[in-house]
Amino acid sequence: MFTKSILFFLCVISTSAYSQFHELGLFLGGSNYIGDIGTDRYIDPNSPALGLVYKWNVTDRYSLRGGFTFTKLTETEYNNSDLNRFRRSYKVDNNIQEATVGIEFNFKEFNLHDADFNFTPYLFYGLSYFRYDQYYILPNGQFNPPTYINYGKDEKIAIPFILGLKLNPNPLFILGFEVGARYAFTDNLDGSNPENQFANELDYKFGNIANNDWYIFMGFTISFTFGDLPCYCKE
Repeated sequence: MFTKSILFFLCVISTSAYSQFHELGLFLGGSNYIGDIGTDRYIDPNSPALGLVYKWNVTDRYSLRGGFTFTKLTETEYNNSDLNRFRRSYKVDNNIQEATVGIEFNFKEFNLHDADFNFTPYLFYGLSYFRYDQYYILPNGQFNPPTYINYGKDEKIAIPFILGLKLNPNPLFILGFEVGARYAFTDNLDGSNPENQFANELDYKFGNIANNDWYIFMGFTISFTFGDLPCYCKE
């Protein structure tokens, strides 16, 4: 009886450990910005993005996820169906460094160490903290390019929403494809609504200053699994 109890206890511990596998990998893709400058296309990656991804798979249905992503948001108004934006020809050029944490939910059970091919759609929701360039724009007349004044760095919070699909060709690594939108707690990724010491300079503001900016990441992930393999206990 005592031996069976010990075996049962070890099996419970092994099952708990089995549900706590880890992943470490890369995000490779592109980014684009949505705001008061540029086109009306919401998903239009035009600048490379690179990131690190870590996941702690608590169960086969959800994971705790964190990571860092780096990109430069770029946008121009030369290729634009809006003639007013085309005529002014503003641009966005902003460096973004982002740290993100949150929970990833699998739509179906996803066993990392299953020898059979497996896949699942997933949804991620969490919190991002990012660093970006602050600037404002000075128009120089109809035929002269505008002047972009950079006045330092700032940090803000963003809310990320990610939808993706992942699969495991074998138990050693996971492949995925995802699209993620970030709602930024700022309206000045594009210089349209200067903050801090220039917050009251109404001459520098333009566009819809009541709406904050968004930025998008789209690309592929590849992550490698590590952690103890499960122990299958006999009754």
